[in-house]
Amino acid sequence: MGEEYRVPADVDPGCELCTESLPGGWVLAYRNGDGPGEGTRETMLTLGNGYLATRGAAPEAWADGVHYPGTYLAGFHNRLSGTGLPDGTESIVNLPNWLPLTFRPAGGDWLAPGQGHRVHEHRALDLRCGLYRRELLVVDRDQRRTRIRQRRLVSMANPHLAALETSIVAENWSGRLEIRSGIDGRVVNANAPAEAGGCGRHLTDVATGEDDGETIWLTAVTTCARHQVAVTARTRITDTAVAHSTPAAVHEPDDVSQIIGIDVTPGEPVCVEKTVAVFSTQDLAVSEPLTAALEELRYAGTFGALLAEHAAAWARLWERFRLDVGEEHAWQLSVRVQTFHLLQTLSPHTLDLDAGVPARGLHGEGYHGHIFWDELFVYPYLNLRFPELTRALLKYRHRRLTAARRQAATAGMAGALFPWQSGDSGRDESPDCSPSPVTGQSVDDYTGRQQHVNLAVAYCVWRYWETTGDLSFLAGCGLELLTETARLWAGLATYQPSDDRYDIRGVMGPDEYHDGYPGRPGQGLDNSAYINVMVAWVLGRADEATAILSRHPGMMPWPDVAATDDECRRWRYIARRLRLAFLDDGILAQFEGYGDLAELDWDRYRRRYGDLRLLGSMLQAEGKDPNRYKISKQADVLMLLYLFSADELAGLVRGLGYDFDPARIPATVDYYLSRTAHGSTLSRVAHAWVLARTDRRQSFEMLLTALGTDLADPEHSSTRNGIHLGATAGALDILQRCYTGLEVRGDMLRLNPLLPDGLDGLDCVIRYQNQLISLHVDHERLQICAAPGADQPVQVAVWGRSFSLAPGSTVTVELDPPPGAAA
Repeated sequence: MGEEYRVPADVDPGCELCTESLPGGWVLAYRNGDGPGEGTRETMLTLGNGYLATRGAAPEAWADGVHYPGTYLAGFHNRLSGTGLPDGTESIVNLPNWLPLTFRPAGGDWLAPGQGHRVHEHRALDLRCGLYRRELLVVDRDQRRTRIRQRRLVSMANPHLAALETSIVAENWSGRLEIRSGIDGRVVNANAPAEAGGCGRHLTDVATGEDDGETIWLTAVTTCARHQVAVTARTRITDTAVAHSTPAAVHEPDDVSQIIGIDVTPGEPVCVEKTVAVFSTQDLAVSEPLTAALEELRYAGTFGALLAEHAAAWARLWERFRLDVGEEHAWQLSVRVQTFHLLQTLSPHTLDLDAGVPARGLHGEGYHGHIFWDELFVYPYLNLRFPELTRALLKYRHRRLTAARRQAATAGMAGALFPWQSGDSGRDESPDCSPSPVTGQSVDDYTGRQQHVNLAVAYCVWRYWETTGDLSFLAGCGLELLTETARLWAGLATYQPSDDRYDIRGVMGPDEYHDGYPGRPGQGLDNSAYINVMVAWVLGRADEATAILSRHPGMMPWPDVAATDDECRRWRYIARRLRLAFLDDGILAQFEGYGDLAELDWDRYRRRYGDLRLLGSMLQAEGKDPNRYKISKQADVLMLLYLFSADELAGLVRGLGYDFDPARIPATVDYYLSRTAHGSTLSRVAHAWVLARTDRRQSFEMLLTALGTDLADPEHSSTRNGIHLGATAGALDILQRCYTGLEVRGDMLRLNPLLPDGLDGLDCVIRYQNQLISLHVDHERLQICAAPGADQPVQVAVWGRSFSLAPGSTVTVELDPPPGAAA
């Protein structure tokens, strides 16, 4: 049926995308492309609006091992019984595919992957307005040449709407053209087959129907949660002068489509608009999803009208999230691509949803769509752009506080324990075993022991409060989250009267290569530096939050969630006496006993394997225990330098009663960095931040790698299972806060800019104390502009020089940082 494959033309003179002058800093484009990298390209071409997202698969494609159409709703999960955990594994659900649209000359083959010869294909994602454009030239077995031009959007103006516009041009033939437009409810979850627990069919009770001559619909219910989703699709020929048949509906098991016949002549385009509405039983103010979807579709305008509203909404977002490094800069596009995909996952439409921060966005099924600690890397960026989003997403955690308390109680702990992997209900979704990425064999998985996720939640709560001064949030959610976290860790601290110290034993830090001591896998470690320092900090913040709200009795929540005086006194003492371990040269030890571990022959392993991102699994495949070695998957001790300034960290360690010389920080960075495999996409984000103080060149190189996480190596990248949202937001935050030296501390906005040599300048917009502030930073000066308004002036300090910034004012500061500022 299909012709022998020939290499498609890279440039086609008839392709509008090839001949247009596309703005390089705003357009992500792919020409042709091979099969192995298609999954990654579909992820990067995903369109979403924070509620609904659809992968960038071709409308004529289906899940065939190369292509993978996927549509997801934020927070829409289902448990697949009989897999993974005893009562099944919960996963984000691949919803009915609304994309299907194909054509054929009467009596010919339907356009599909593998049919005919694809002479040329060009795809372009316009980031300015969230528009995905595609041009395809195909030749069928009878040598009929047909050109297809498509435009696609998932509306940022109306979260329930999506649309596809298709123009079909018969270039060298005439006759009857048949168009088939449908909704496919036969979909399964299979985007991340390595995580087999959530793979399979999550939808049942599929029903289909028609509403009028243009509209078809499909409803389905999830197998366990019994959530219903309704998808409606209106297909129409927009050129009323073109004669066409009345659409004929075709109902097949779990699938519905329409077929329209049209007489075509050479060179005359036929334009088809497909407009879709999606609703579910989880939507607010909706009594019945199908009724709501049909009504929404009746009011939906033309593709052009939807695009105008959608583009206007994106323009407003870009005003708020502007982050420019120069139109001619090689990675301006990367910055905008990362911003774009962050906003497609977390947008103003997320505010009213019960959704957390999915580690792989709404772009695929990696990690089953679960929520980890990645919010730690996301919220700092949002706090200074759209803090309402942080507030809404932290409420996801607060709503699951009861589940976290129960998990702690089941483990014999006080307070609340959030799970390492969270989904719909807030119960622990962490697996007991998982396939090795090296051998494919199932191995024990102890990552669920990473109770430090609680510390991440508490850190995010406090940084949000510190940035916004949102007293109602601190009273309504923040105090309870901080208090229950403090209770958990204070309860885990055991007192040793012999040296008046507290120990925290049997834990895991961020470095997943160490889950126990040699010969004792999965039993945890003692006195993790990251955990003990963070616990000291969190105990202090819970105490401080209690004191703040005691001064505002009218804001105190009606349930009694505050700590007692006795608890606060105990917390203060524990926060001064937690134990830390040090190596012989004064470097902070990752955990007690770390110095006794063996060194790894890194050169030998690099010669043998090259890329060591899977080092832990490589060692296991050789029958070796990663717990034996001084190796790290990602930043652990150095995470403290990601979360705290050098002065803050020094104060915390000294507050525990230890001498700490900040001059040892560069040696600490070098020590752990040389033993890190960067097996997580978050690793280079953390290290780029840390290195900004000691080695700006290497920091810049790390940042470039982080910015390219989802853009590089499409064939082997796990991006095919979804974007890496934490790495995306974290890389942007390095530009926003790290290289500008921006921090909020002491009711003051502090800026200590120090750009790397590879960055000539940076422009961004932030929001601080309700003021919109534009920043321009280069190597010589910093310009700060406050938007006009009625807000109070804010206090700003640049390299220690303080001034008041009033609305409508502009201040320019010549940069002459003090000696040693980079460290």
